Amino acid sequence: MTNKPIPAHATNVAIALNAVIAVVDGDRPKVLCVRTGENNLALPYGPFDPERHRTFEIGVREWVERQTHVSLGYIEQLYTFGDKGREAPAAALLGGTGERVVSVGYLALAPGPADVLADDAVWMDWYSIFPWEDWRGGEPEMLRNRIIPGITNWIENSSTPEKKNTRQRRANIAFGLDGFGWEEERTIDRYELMYEAGLVLEAWRDREAAELDLPVGERPAGTAMGQPMISDHRRILATAIGRIRGKLKYRPIIFEMTMPTFTLLQLQQTAEAIVGFEFHKQNFRRSVEKSGFVENTGETIQPNAGRPAALFRVDRAGLKDRAAAGLAVPRLKRPEETST
Repeated sequence: MTNKPIPAHATNVAIALNAVIAVVDGDRPKVLCVRTGENNLALPYGPFDPERHRTFEIGVREWVERQTHVSLGYIEQLYTFGDKGREAPAAALLGGTGERVVSVGYLALAPGPADVLADDAVWMDWYSIFPWEDWRGGEPEMLRNRIIPGITNWIENSSTPEKKNTRQRRANIAFGLDGFGWEEERTIDRYELMYEAGLVLEAWRDREAAELDLPVGERPAGTAMGQPMISDHRRILATAIGRIRGKLKYRPIIFEMTMPTFTLLQLQQTAEAIVGFEFHKQNFRRSVEKSGFVENTGETIQPNAGRPAALFRVDRAGLKDRAAAGLAVPRLKRPEETST
């Protein structure tokens, strides 16, 4: 076997490290972001330096602390993003250009937002970035009036019948159309379809930078379709939200996002904030009390209105015994599914 010479036109590969740090603050799910350049929104990120960083995890911890002054606890690797062109328009690291950027994403969960001392760091409500994902007040108006019509227009403009059928099938699954149920963990599927259909600002920005044909339809203005982010950071965040929502069902990760003591109502509001829709109160209470995950502290707190509420804490022994179990998360039902 002979070693072939590296082509003169070979693309340099840069490794970027991204972090999604997620919390629930009251009834608002939030992620830690940084403001860059002209007030652009980003996840904490930076290049992997093989001379300084012994591991990717050491590198991502360093970048988060440097950019936000927040120290991370437990983190897990989320996904590796390496699609060609995903770094458009210019995810250059430390001034580099012409590189193929491969991002290694990490996910961290915390019980509440830490104080941020860096001027450019900010906790953002993730529904300000993905407003169509929040169904707690019913079906989002923008989904019904703008997104679904935009997706339908994109489908109708398919170049071939085969492509049209493929797009329609993807839309049905992602958005719960034509009898398919809404699945909250398909966050990235919905965002990627909206990107392809030109419904998010990043699609226009990236295609302009790459000198490609612009999408069909109307360019979204400002934050009309959610807060845009640099590079493909919104795609990385959508992947993280989907991961958290999915893991709620088979891992007790919600207790990494709760305070040491909590009421069952607070626990329910935390779960609802994450999945983006409301649960039946009594069904949720019964499922949690039977889960073995929590124990009553014997103490109560007085809410602003109503009777005193019992305080609970995590049953560590029960959590250890049921580490491969999660919450009983119901399926979101649209109004037409519940009508008789």
